[in-house]
Amino acid sequence: MSAAEERTYESATARLEEIIRRLDSGEAGLRETLDLVKEGRELVEYCAGELDAVSRGLEELQLDELVARLEQGAQPGGEHGASA
Repeated sequence: MSAAEERTYESATARLEEIIRRLDSGEAGLRETLDLVKEGRELVEYCAGELDAVSRGLEELQLDELVARLEQGAQPGGEHGASA
């Protein structure tokens, strides 16, 4: 990947698939294998970070939605408000 390209989760997983295919082929020499494993490790760490960030974002959205529903239900006349 060139410095001008921005890394994305999708491009990282595509590159990981290329690395795995190359390693599985058995054609990579010792130095290339080491370089591919290092690159793969960095990509896995990047992907894990991206997944974690998305997961946190989804949790925040769900929490915000829950708080909004609770606040709406706690207001007089709300759907879940106290009935007499």
